[in-house]
Amino acid sequence: EHAQVLDHFCRSAVMFSRLARSSTHGVARRGFASQAFPSMRITSQGVTAQGSFAEAQVAFLDPDVDAVKRLDETLARKKLGVVMHYYMDPELQGLVAACNYEHVFCADSLAMTGAAVEMAKAGVRGIACLGVDFMSESVRSTLDQNGFSHVPVYTLSKQHIGCSLAEMAERPAYGAYLQKASQAKHPLHVVYINTSMHTKATAHDTVPTITCTSSNVVRTVLQAAAQVPDVSIWYGPDTYMGTNLKNMFERMVTLPDEQIAKLHPAHNQQTIRDLLARFDYFKQGMCVVHHMFGGQVVQTIKTDYPIDDNTYYTAHLEVPGEMFMLAMDAQQHGKGVVGSTSNILNFIKDKAKEAASEGKDCIRVLLGTEVGMVTAIVKETQDILKQLSDKTAVEIVFPVAAEAMTATGEEGDLSLLPGVQGGEGCSTAGGCAACPFMKMNDLDALMDLAEAFPESGSPVTPQLEAQLATIRQTDGLDLAGSGGMPIKYMRHLMQNGDLAEDLVSSIRSKQ
Repeated sequence: EHAQVLDHFCRSAVMFSRLARSSTHGVARRGFASQAFPSMRITSQGVTAQGSFAEAQVAFLDPDVDAVKRLDETLARKKLGVVMHYYMDPELQGLVAACNYEHVFCADSLAMTGAAVEMAKAGVRGIACLGVDFMSESVRSTLDQNGFSHVPVYTLSKQHIGCSLAEMAERPAYGAYLQKASQAKHPLHVVYINTSMHTKATAHDTVPTITCTSSNVVRTVLQAAAQVPDVSIWYGPDTYMGTNLKNMFERMVTLPDEQIAKLHPAHNQQTIRDLLARFDYFKQGMCVVHHMFGGQVVQTIKTDYPIDDNTYYTAHLEVPGEMFMLAMDAQQHGKGVVGSTSNILNFIKDKAKEAASEGKDCIRVLLGTEVGMVTAIVKETQDILKQLSDKTAVEIVFPVAAEAMTATGEEGDLSLLPGVQGGEGCSTAGGCAACPFMKMNDLDALMDLAEAFPESGSPVTPQLEAQLATIRQTDGLDLAGSGGMPIKYMRHLMQNGDLAEDLVSSIRSKQ
């Protein structure tokens, strides 16, 4: 599997290197000061880029018109829906985003499942899931729970598309962590949604468990502590997010009670202090993408991109503590945001509106998450600028470590290569600015799937059957049933504002 990832990215590097030199998108270094990090500048008229890393992203923002038309017509004719994660490569995401077909959706993993259900209700005959395997599992499970087991879900690869973080939760160390949690008084395991159904099912059968996203995890923990005051929280598997949550709660303790009550009316300094004493997180889980944003990068940000009236910091909850704390400090002064991909996108849109309304020439946002978000950022930001201002620019800076791209010093196709460990945007330290697993989804595979998807009444080919998303079966473990319960508990919380009664009873039963 890893050999396939490396091979895919070596070929991608050659393609990106060609595109960086030959793109007619208007890629240039106009309007940029000399900078430590690559960046792209968005205006109502277009997008320009500085640095080869940014140029590779911008190159696909104007997809081939004929390819868009072909895909658009094929999806609509065959009633094949598409749910796609933000982290797809720019070629694939740019082309799909240009389609007019109504059943095409790009968002984070939780929203993908909800969109799939709405598509099934609207009559799609199948759904292509563009992401990693735990995402297609979640889509499959959610459709089944909502009465759409007859709607097939397809992946773009016949091979397993893994995830470094999700796979860490399936190792013995995480099983031992769950066993330890089950022995605690009134335990609640809060598991990140970016894990497999196997992990969720195992957890549910071991200890009371609720899933969370990066946008609702703080709310989940605070509500649990409000309903069960002596609850012990066990978060996993993402170590960076766990560390950042602990830092957030420690910072919260220093706030006045009135300000804490605005975050959750049942809490004050003392309740947060009590919560911290019973908060634990898994110490061995890491996403290779967010691992990129470490100490060296943060020091460069502080030196070369200090906060001012036009500079903002963003950080996903999964990034290392240094980057997260930098963005959290900025957030306290209205100069940044920490949270999910959706939180970051909405923050950038809000700042673009403010800048355009105030007549600013340019604002600059440092993007502390996976680079695949740029397609959505460019589209949403350009829509705003076209409506409000033809003079304002929004510059997106990619805080990529110096070793993320390797210059060979040679002319030709291999003048620019990925870092030593392979993967466009990957560093020798093991982190990536672009997820190599997500990039196993490519445009050719989507085109092939759309063409192979049968017309109504025609049989599915054996080749297409190999791409059907399924939920792994394990002896003695009900993956669909047990694995779906933590997700149901999360949806209950989001819809009703409190923990489900049976979950609370399960927590209190553990003495």
